[in-house]
Amino acid sequence: MARPRQQRSRCSTAAIVVLCFIVVSSSSSEPEDSDSFILRSPLAGGGSNRHAMFFPLFLYPAPNSSRSSSSASPGGRNSRRYILRSDSHRPNARMALHDDLLLNGYYTTRLWIGSPPQKFALIVDTGSTVTYVPCSTCEQCGKHQDPKFQPELSSTYQPVKCNPSCNCDSDRVQCVYDRQYAEMSSSSGVLGEDIISFGSQSELSPQRAVFGCENVETGDLYSQHADGIMGLGRGDLSIVDQLVDRGVISDSFSLCYGGMDVGGGAMVLGGISPPADMVFSKSDPVRSPYYNIELKEIHVAGKALPLNPRVFDGKHGTVLDSGTTYAYLPEAVFVAFKDSIMKELHSLKKIRGPDPSYHDICFSGAGSDVSQLSKTFPTVDMVFGSGQKLSLSPENYLFRHSKVQGAYCLGIFQNGKDPTTLLGGIIVRNTFVMYDREHEKIGFWKTNCSDLWERLNVSTAPSPLPSNRTNSTMEPPAFAPAGPPQYVPPGEMKVGVITFSMSLNVKYSDLKPSITDLVQYMARELDVNASQVHVLDFKSKGNDSLIRWAISPAGSAEYISNTSAMSIITQLAENRVHLPETYGSYKFFDWNIEAQSKRSWWQQYHYILIGAILVTLVLGLSVTGAWFVWKRRQQQSPIAYKPVDSVVPEQEMQPL
Repeated sequence: MARPRQQRSRCSTAAIVVLCFIVVSSSSSEPEDSDSFILRSPLAGGGSNRHAMFFPLFLYPAPNSSRSSSSASPGGRNSRRYILRSDSHRPNARMALHDDLLLNGYYTTRLWIGSPPQKFALIVDTGSTVTYVPCSTCEQCGKHQDPKFQPELSSTYQPVKCNPSCNCDSDRVQCVYDRQYAEMSSSSGVLGEDIISFGSQSELSPQRAVFGCENVETGDLYSQHADGIMGLGRGDLSIVDQLVDRGVISDSFSLCYGGMDVGGGAMVLGGISPPADMVFSKSDPVRSPYYNIELKEIHVAGKALPLNPRVFDGKHGTVLDSGTTYAYLPEAVFVAFKDSIMKELHSLKKIRGPDPSYHDICFSGAGSDVSQLSKTFPTVDMVFGSGQKLSLSPENYLFRHSKVQGAYCLGIFQNGKDPTTLLGGIIVRNTFVMYDREHEKIGFWKTNCSDLWERLNVSTAPSPLPSNRTNSTMEPPAFAPAGPPQYVPPGEMKVGVITFSMSLNVKYSDLKPSITDLVQYMARELDVNASQVHVLDFKSKGNDSLIRWAISPAGSAEYISNTSAMSIITQLAENRVHLPETYGSYKFFDWNIEAQSKRSWWQQYHYILIGAILVTLVLGLSVTGAWFVWKRRQQQSPIAYKPVDSVVPEQEMQPL
């Protein structure tokens, strides 16, 4: 989900209504476009490269709907998710979240598909209902984190055959899907069914599920580092709905996003006992097709904003979406919120934002320690219809200023003229959010997501895997990341080279003469020497140009420090590289950090060895030369002295 066109877009993942629906109900038609919720992104201008990626949201039938489940879902059975009741004995899938919403634009989790399992990093999106990964047959898929899915290597893969409840390919053999997104992004492919595994830390055994196997992807889907999308929205093809329909989990899932400078987090598919002090809000699937909450008031520093509670119920109400980065409020709410925050910040200085293209509201002088921000910035409370209150710490409405240390900016913006209140991931950082779909409510519990399992007293011991699986192929990532987003692997890694790709909306022939100048600009923006910037590949891509860059260590240095590497990657990830307008629009993707290659004994010490040999040769030649000189002098000794009265041979006078 994204915000209206009138505003700038900071989120990399967002959802809009579906432009092409995969599953067509045999008993009722989908809602008309007039019921659709469309929030558009602004056009990316210049080099800001802050366009949004859009993911689809499906309208979901009401509980009393007669619509039947698509046969594309496992077993083709009618949905019974509303008559299924929570069962404490049902297992759940505990999984890790990776990356960081503000730095990467999304959170990812890991899924394994097929037999033997093939691993994928998928964006967690509550606004999308289809889970899809690149297929081995895809000729137009980008380079992502993991290899493409190879159906031919999976003994359990089955294509979803063409039937009246799905869109079919031209040969009417297999079901297909087609997603069209804003900013020229799209994903299309075929539907398949296979065993999906959730990692050896999960109680839930591997299950069969329908997913998309991409054959074409464009735009941001092509350039993103993540492999694909994991759809958690309401809909027959949602991974949650499929598991609920099979009766293997209760109708619930939970997300827990890591805090500022930490990232990562945790995720649960299925039910989990809520903490005693969790606060809940009603979530009405009939009111809106999205996960909504019943927000009534916002308090700043204990004082309620002077607003009519109905202001939070405009259009689609208050929507909670994991695919949106920040929060976007109706105009009246935003103005009141901004004014109330600024009244509380007497000791801070208002400064310009990190990007002059945007009018960020930023403040300096707060210090770099996140744990101390509450001493400077006020507490914000969200009051629900039940009267329960969720307190937000400063990290839930601020983001770091990327150019001024100790400065922060508001991560809450005006939602254009749209009356919908859209709450993105920043609002729920370090908050355990339970989407209890069965009881139509959403719960919130403030916690440290880095040690969620310990706080919930949940064991993280691996569960035994099915007998036909092995731990070696199912090894999941760690559950609770305790460090910053892993642009640079943890520890004092010696970075040998940083590589990344760059696409520019400039013709190859026009760009080639100025490539030397571009190197200088890149060096200046990344704060490195021009000698460190190298062009590995430079080629034409239609009317655009594609460049593969490399950043090497400076001068005689053997490696790039972790701090420098993190700074470079962060600038690329946050699109903080600003080039002259002559280079048009551009974007960076597919960055990679390579460790310093291990050198052999000869590579490490060959200079010392060669120097020692040269010194030995010089000394040897010097000694040898001195010996020859001494020997020659011995051979050329002077005539021996003879007494004056000694007899000597008579000498003949030589003629003059």
